[in-house]
Amino acid sequence: MTSDSAALKRAAAAKALEYVQPGMKLGLGTGSTADIFLELLAPRVRGGLNILGVPTSEKTAAKARALGISLGSLDDLAPLDLTIDGADESDRELTLIKGAGGALLREKIVAASSKRMLVIADESKLVARLGKFALPVEALDFGHKTTATRVAAAAAALGYAGVPITLRSRDGAAVRTDSGNVLYDCTFGAITSAAKLAQALADIPGVVEHGLFLGLATTLLIAHPGEVEVIERGK
Repeated sequence: MTSDSAALKRAAAAKALEYVQPGMKLGLGTGSTADIFLELLAPRVRGGLNILGVPTSEKTAAKARALGISLGSLDDLAPLDLTIDGADESDRELTLIKGAGGALLREKIVAASSKRMLVIADESKLVARLGKFALPVEALDFGHKTTATRVAAAAAALGYAGVPITLRSRDGAAVRTDSGNVLYDCTFGAITSAAKLAQALADIPGVVEHGLFLGLATTLLIAHPGEVEVIERGK
């Protein structure tokens, strides 16, 4: 992360604090920008701000506990007042690609359990059309190579022929999500219809979740040098 990128992420995270009110139940996102938000939230909590958080990953849970942020379970706290999370890409309609950190399944569950979803990002994440960033697809371990073949076939049927579909690995082993699933990264290029692609992926046996977030984000905070742009869905 460059110093300029880190400064922009920090600006977006700082702006997000303005949306946090005492007594809120917060969904806590996963990723570098979400981490910065936690670091900025923690001093407010130590100063007496009363909030409860629901983490979207084990990594976020560990960081929040280390910072003294109180956590609860989603089943006990839903519906949440607000989820604050980052994005790998967003267009101006607030359709997102998420999942670079491998937490897309829990991130989507938490976002869907929230009254509002606030997305924080630097300006590099705002795009005219989604798809340059690889779309993560979370698949059940059982038969995951055959699942990837069906993903490729579904993509080709929608006009995305020859899409690179790569099993995410580290040190020669498949990366596992907190739920024990594997991840495939699919580079579609320009996505012409996120809704059609999302439905096609959701219909594939073995696909647990995909990183297209449609109709979940309500507010997008995009940090540019010198300002944070606020984009509201439907405005």
